[in-house]
Amino acid sequence: MKKREKSENSSIFKGIDRKNKPVVGEEVTPKTIRHIERPVKLPFLTDLDEGSEQYGSAEDMQDKWGLSEKQATLGGVRKRKILSFAIAFAAFILLIVGVFYILPRVLPGLFEDTNIELFVKPVINYDYNDEDYRVVTESTVAIMTAPDPGSVRIAEVLYNEPVKFVGDSDNGYCKIKTRDGIIGYVKASTLIKDMNSIEPDVHQFKLIVSDPSKNVMTHASNGTLIKKVMMNTVLYADIKREGVYQVALPGGDKGWIGSSGVIELSPRAETEEVSSRYFVSSVLTFVNSKYIENGMSINGASVNGVVYVCAEINGIQIPRTMEGQSKAGTEVIPEPDAVTGQIMIDQILPGDILFLSNPKKAPGDKEIYEMAVCTDTGTLFMLSPARTTVRLRNFQSGDDICDRIITIRRVFSSKVVN
Repeated sequence: MKKREKSENSSIFKGIDRKNKPVVGEEVTPKTIRHIERPVKLPFLTDLDEGSEQYGSAEDMQDKWGLSEKQATLGGVRKRKILSFAIAFAAFILLIVGVFYILPRVLPGLFEDTNIELFVKPVINYDYNDEDYRVVTESTVAIMTAPDPGSVRIAEVLYNEPVKFVGDSDNGYCKIKTRDGIIGYVKASTLIKDMNSIEPDVHQFKLIVSDPSKNVMTHASNGTLIKKVMMNTVLYADIKREGVYQVALPGGDKGWIGSSGVIELSPRAETEEVSSRYFVSSVLTFVNSKYIENGMSINGASVNGVVYVCAEINGIQIPRTMEGQSKAGTEVIPEPDAVTGQIMIDQILPGDILFLSNPKKAPGDKEIYEMAVCTDTGTLFMLSPARTTVRLRNFQSGDDICDRIITIRRVFSSKVVN
């Protein structure tokens, strides 16, 4: 029974297979090809001309899409891109010119009469616009009594110091006058007319050298030496960086100087007075320096020259000659010892200046021969007996120095405490 049902089922499936399989020799129609007699009609192709190979008539881009002939072509698009780039570039250039060129020139005029600090035009007062002014170009320059190197040396002027030209002279010398009234002769080649390096209002900082000397270099680091400048040299700077200043030099040049050993002030400020111990400290840097008559630098110094530069950097203006200094400050009159009648040296304080007579002159002679600075009780900074160096010398009550004292001047106020 089961075999019969199975055979019947298989015969049924075979019939189905024979119906699906094509008869040999019968043409098989490919399923992927449509019959021509049954073409597919697409809605968007209804406007095509069946008798023509064209797909449709040309459209009017202006009427249908709102495009011009240039906009409807690729060339027009490329030209528009170039034109847009050119316009953007021109706008950028105009913006740069406006911000960095036009505005800085227009805005100050618009706000000229206002109190806005940004637009307040700085007032420049030129101190040295007189054609007779000159500025010194060497580290130190000797002032002589006559246009002759063999004449008496009156004083010195320092690098970048302004002087007034009085007249030409012989042997390459010219006659000048210093700010403190000294008149004499200097080498004409050591002076120039360009005063820009010393005009306060055209610079940002005023610098005063407080070390015995400083080097001015071509670069802030690893530069070459331009000039070695001495204590109390005044320079003006416009650029300040960490540890260095760029300074203006005579003749329009620029140089760099280290910030250590330099006093920074505003362009028209003066150094403030400090206590005498700072003055004494400055004097001691010249101990054992070579002696030069009226010299005032580490290369050659005199006591009056040392007093001049050391007092100036510590806030006291004082003449540079020994005669002028003997009248500076206030006079100190030490009281004599009640028993011996001799001067008690503990009344002579550090910083006091002693003016002495000639040791070979008769007692009572009041002509000043030399001077000394008290650096400590019983210690004086003065000229060596051989007159070759300036050095320290100890003294005590009853010494010949006490007998030679003509006057004692105290130039630093005892009220100043620093």
